[in-house]
Amino acid sequence: MDACIEAMADVLRALGRGEAVQPLRAILRPTGAPGLMATMPAWRGGPEASFGVKIVGVFPGNVAQGRDAHQGAVALFSGKTGDALAFLNASAITAIRTAAVSGVATRLLAREDAGDLALIGSSVQAATHLEAMASVRKLRRVRVASRDPERARGFVSRQQGRFAFPMEAMAGVEGAVRGADLVVTATSAATPVLKREWVSAGAHMNVVGASLPDRREVDGATLAASSLFVDRRESTLNEAGDYLLALREGAIAEGHIRAELGDLLNGRHAGRASRDEITLFKSLGLAVEDLAAAALVFRRAQEAGEGQWVEF
Repeated sequence: MDACIEAMADVLRALGRGEAVQPLRAILRPTGAPGLMATMPAWRGGPEASFGVKIVGVFPGNVAQGRDAHQGAVALFSGKTGDALAFLNASAITAIRTAAVSGVATRLLAREDAGDLALIGSSVQAATHLEAMASVRKLRRVRVASRDPERARGFVSRQQGRFAFPMEAMAGVEGAVRGADLVVTATSAATPVLKREWVSAGAHMNVVGASLPDRREVDGATLAASSLFVDRRESTLNEAGDYLLALREGAIAEGHIRAELGDLLNGRHAGRASRDEITLFKSLGLAVEDLAAAALVFRRAQEAGEGQWVEF
């Protein structure tokens, strides 16, 4: 996780400098299908220039079966010759790099003494976000809430032994969020899972779960009360239901986005302005992040001789 956080910071810094190309994803949503398929290409220049594409299916019904909602593959290609270099599991890449980007956002935006985490969700992203939050802040306690309280208890039981700080499963989201100075929403919800009045002054929120224009995890009041930071402005304006639905309702106005993470990393924006400011990072997930994560795995596999190597 620590290495991936650094890789995400590096690629978002490069994206902010114009050293990478990040088109909008293409999404296929057939009527009646239980999921969708997205195609996410990207390019990054530099000494180790590379192309990459993630082809990922999102099947929300998988969660009830104990499976990751994200299924697919990431393909990595040489930016110099176009040679195919690697074919990787998109579920693993997505799980780790998404949490790593939230780690970057938290490192940049959360108060230095933030350590009371409300974790909303109990699936794959909840587990990796727990690790990422513990990597960038000294956690004092973690409260977990899930749509199914039994799943929250099971999550705590599985994760507690990995960390020294106390963890507690809560009966509802309100009990987890009140008093927290770090909040992660990593759910498959289509409608808001928390209310503005539950969020404490000075909290930092990573809003991760909804990545389609008609789905959201936070309502307009929460977004309006927060300073909004994003991974990519263009993606937010086209794909983020949390932003688009709040805009449509009139809860926020155009221009509500403060900055991209790349602006903070490159020193063009200061980030948090006061101790009581509520900061919110809306994560959508970018192909350049998949590309950087795949390149990191590929380099490590080369060094260690890991993976299955084939002629192609």
